[in-house]
Amino acid sequence: WSLIFIYIWAGPHHLLNSSLPEWAQTVGVVFSVTLIAPSWGGMINGLLTLRGAWDRVRTDTILKFFVVGITFYGMSTFEGPMMSIKQINALTHFTDYTIGHVHGGALGWNGFLSFGMIYYLIPKLWKTPVFSQKLMATHFWLGTVGIVLYMVSMWAAGITQGLMWWKFTPQGTLEYPEFIETVVKLLPFYWVRLIGGTMYLVGVLIMAYNVYRSIASAKAEDLADQEAQAPSFDVSAPAQGSTWHRRLEGRPVLFSTLTLLAVIIGGPAQYIPLVAVESNVPTIASVKPYTPLQLEGRDIYIREGCYNCHSQMVRPFRDEALRYGEYSKPGEFVYDRPFQFGSKRTGPDLHRVGGKYPDFWHFRHMKEPISTTPGSIMPPYPWLYTDKLDTSKTQKKMEVLRSLGVPYTEEEAASGVADLEEESQQVTARLKSQGVEDADEYADKEITALIAYLQRLGTDIKGAPKQEQGK
Repeated sequence: WSLIFIYIWAGPHHLLNSSLPEWAQTVGVVFSVTLIAPSWGGMINGLLTLRGAWDRVRTDTILKFFVVGITFYGMSTFEGPMMSIKQINALTHFTDYTIGHVHGGALGWNGFLSFGMIYYLIPKLWKTPVFSQKLMATHFWLGTVGIVLYMVSMWAAGITQGLMWWKFTPQGTLEYPEFIETVVKLLPFYWVRLIGGTMYLVGVLIMAYNVYRSIASAKAEDLADQEAQAPSFDVSAPAQGSTWHRRLEGRPVLFSTLTLLAVIIGGPAQYIPLVAVESNVPTIASVKPYTPLQLEGRDIYIREGCYNCHSQMVRPFRDEALRYGEYSKPGEFVYDRPFQFGSKRTGPDLHRVGGKYPDFWHFRHMKEPISTTPGSIMPPYPWLYTDKLDTSKTQKKMEVLRSLGVPYTEEEAASGVADLEEESQQVTARLKSQGVEDADEYADKEITALIAYLQRLGTDIKGAPKQEQGK
């Protein structure tokens, strides 16, 4: 119940040092640090269950899966609260350290406990021993070594990445002003991550084979006898004399309702003040809604998963302001649905990229990233140059956003497609002036919309008075 209630309040720890209001960030920090108590209570309970039976861990592979899984749970639930402290988060957020942390929980905690349960249940359900104990042990060691390689490489990559971003010269300038310098530095860590992840995957495939052979060896007549002899259970009424919680579990509707209430409290308590109290997100007069073409470009940006590698949140840190520009303000995101704050920087932050490069730069970058950024590991997107932009839902999108409070007028929504086509002609005209001779061919292609969106990012704030920017 502690986990159910507390976890739902911890979400803001993903948005520390961002444009999220300070009170919401603080709520996330407090509840995230509090989580270490019930989390470690569960871990300690699990490990102490083995008191007097630790000698079995040497020979029982299923117990090894459980012990290592619980250990990874303890490690992950210690890292989480620590990474929720603002000073630590300032270093780890947007870096690969978070990738290592998350996969320690996903692969080590969830994965190993699941593997242990599968191996435990096979003999119970099919009345047959696991096909190969050696394959089970091989799976365990491949998975364990794979996770360690994966996590340690990402920890090292993340700390390296964060410290390189922070590094200044004695003259007060950035030691590594170009983001690509950190990308090149991290490539060896990515190879180690690949090796570790491959080992883990091979272990999963070995388990699948082992499980298949185990089930295939079960005799059909044994299964029929087992089904005939299976006891029946009546869960409609709680057992007499059981504990209050056992009786509660026997009433699934009541139990589910109480669980839902515990989970749902934190969401409205944090969300409603954000939308109901206007002072939480001060508006900036120069911030306007996206044009129809930019709106379609934003949807392409989201569709292609660009937000997985690029953030749009310049934190109020000296190094980020020097590298990217003016730090991000809450009022700049009022028309972003959903917001694109991001959680990982495999590439640079893009919140101030609008106007930083000419349209031709983006045109070349999306087709062949290394032509504009030598050393880039970004994949090319050739289909953006051949796929026609779908405008069949442009008007509907604007109407929906208008119903959500974006100040589009009925006339603007009705003329959305026409305005989109006009702006796309403007983009292609600029491309032609910058040397793209066949630019007219791309007027109705997706690349034009994406360029329009990228060139818009961060430009609204440039037109706001300094006093209004600081609100």
